[in-house]
Parts: sequence; structure tokens; C-alpha cells
Amino acid sequence: MSDALGPTDSTPGTAVAGAREVRAEDAFAIAGVDAWLRRETELPAGLPEVRQFSGGASNLTYLLRYRDRDLILRRPPAGTKAKSAHDMGREYRIQAGLAPVFPYVPKMVAHCNDLDVIGSEFYVMERIAGTIPRRSELGVDLTPEQTRQLCHTLIDTLVDLHQVDPAAAGLADLGRGEGYVERQVSGWSGRYRKAKTWNVPSFERVMAWLEANRPADVRICVIHNDFRLDNVVLAPDDPLTVVGVLDWELATLGDPLMDLGSALAYWVQADDDWSFRRFRLQPSDVPGMISRDEIVRYYSEKSGLRPENWAFYEVFGLFRLAVIAQQIYYRYHHKQTRNPRFKNLWLPVNLLERRCRRIIAKVG
Repeated sequence: MSDALGPTDSTPGTAVAGAREVRAEDAFAIAGVDAWLRRETELPAGLPEVRQFSGGASNLTYLLRYRDRDLILRRPPAGTKAKSAHDMGREYRIQAGLAPVFPYVPKMVAHCNDLDVIGSEFYVMERIAGTIPRRSELGVDLTPEQTRQLCHTLIDTLVDLHQVDPAAAGLADLGRGEGYVERQVSGWSGRYRKAKTWNVPSFERVMAWLEANRPADVRICVIHNDFRLDNVVLAPDDPLTVVGVLDWELATLGDPLMDLGSALAYWVQADDDWSFRRFRLQPSDVPGMISRDEIVRYYSEKSGLRPENWAFYEVFGLFRLAVIAQQIYYRYHHKQTRNPRFKNLWLPVNLLERRCRRIIAKVG
């Protein structure tokens, strides 16, 4: 899920939107990080002020504010510690590799695999200054026509990512290649069954439909896997320009239409029912935002990829989002975290299952 890394003002010393006091369960030894970091890069004198971004629901994200330099620290959450799900070195390597060929990633500073520093791996990167759209607002004043233009720019950025040559980025070994769709259906099904609690549906009918209707891979490329409005940074002086793409935790080599389907699972539009809009995570319903159908058509036109069975990608995206929410809720349910934001995540899991079944019923 999203992590907010940028402010609405690029001037050092100004408040950074979304940065709050560090939760007690997520605190770490500041002096230890500072000492390690000074061996990796030059820093102003004194310890940094440390704040935590509240938006993240998976890896934890912090602001390290030095006198005239802002850095971002990323680390895994408490509780579930599966390296494959919270691999800091992998996340660092992806962004470092993409930097020369995809100019929207933050600049990496250093990766730490010494567990004695804070008890887990972590990495540090430069903060990208700009505006990050929030749950209910874009954060900038745009006309409906400008908002529509921003939607096109957002999809253009995703198309640009999907055109990256993995070998040119040194990421040819990032994923397992062909068979991505098959692995995703079976993998996310297994994760859901493992994370299921008593108060959510089985999803067995949905999982069976996905298995029976999965298409072959259209091609394999670098995919973000969490591409959303609140994971992009808009330029401070031009809010119609994307200057950063954040949160590369789930990036891999995979099918670009699966990436689009996963992105549109978060795209709650103005004419959706109230229950679905209640849990939106980005301002995709403000005046001027284009619809999910329009996004699919625009992406197809720009990329040359035209899905024959879009319902599959739509249902998969919604199912995958339900699994992500349920995995987070599972941690709360089993007292691996006390973050109150996760207390009711079982509710959207139920809503997403009903939405999947409605789409399946329409296509037969």
C-alpha cells in the first residue's frame, strides 16, 4: 500500500505532508542509523529529526530531516518477516537499476543489511519534492480538463515503464519470466487461504473462475504492481508533470496487463456505489477523472496491447487487492500490530469479493 514521501513545498525546513510522530511500536535508535549513514554519505552536523509517514500499510517509511537535507528510510514492518515480501535489498536494487532508464525513481543513498543497526534491513534514499495526491484531494487546484490531462500523463508514465528494457536496467533476472499469469493466480490464491480469518468470505468461487479463465502472458516487462495516484509525485511548479514514482516493493518482471488490472482495482470512480467509494485510497473520483473503461482504452491505444478478456484482469486486480488487505488485517487480528488503521480491513475484503462475483456474473 501507499507511502507518502513528498511535501507540497520543496523548500528545506517546511512541513512535509503526511509526516507524523513515530509510533512507539515502529521506533528505532536514531543515533545508530545516523552513525551508519555517516559512513555512507556526507551529512550536516547533528542528529536528524525523525518523522513517520502514516500512509504505508506494508513497509514502514520515515523522514530523516537534517538541517538542509531530507532523506527517506524504508524498513519492514513488525510481525510478519518473510524476506520475499519485505526484501529491502531488492527494492533498493530495482530503483538503482531503473534510474538511468526511467527517470522517475528516487535517488538511492545506501542499503543496510546489518541487523544490529535497527533490528532489520533498511535502505535510505533522497526525498523527491513535490505534491502527492491524497485520499480525498489532488493537493493542487486543477480544472476538470487539467485533471483529465493528468490522468493521461499518469497512464503515459505507466506505458513508459512497460517499455523499459529489463536488461538495460540490469534487471533481467528480477522475475521468473514466462508463466507469470499462471503463477500470480495460484500464488495469490495460496496467500489468501493462508491469511483467511473467520470474518471474511472464502473467495473459492472467484479463485476457481480466475484459474479457469486465465489467459497466456501478453509479454514480460518491468511492472510496478502498485501503480496509483498516491504513489506518484507531481512537480512543485507544474502539477501536470510526474517527477517521481514511489513504493517499488512489489515491482517485478511480469505481464503489463496484470499491472494495469492491479492499478485499476484502486481506481474508484464517481459513479461507483457508496460502499466502494468509502474505502477509496486516492482521489480518482474528483471532477475530470476519467473512468476505468477510458483508462483501458487509452492504455491500449498508447501501448498497442488490447486485452481480449478484460474481465479477467479486472477481477484479478480486485482479488489481489483483497488479499493485500487481508494479509494486513491478519497481522492486526493476530496482534502482530496494534495500528488502529487496520482494525476494519476485513470489511473491504467482503466488499471486494461481492464486486468480483458481480463482474463474473456479467460475463458468464
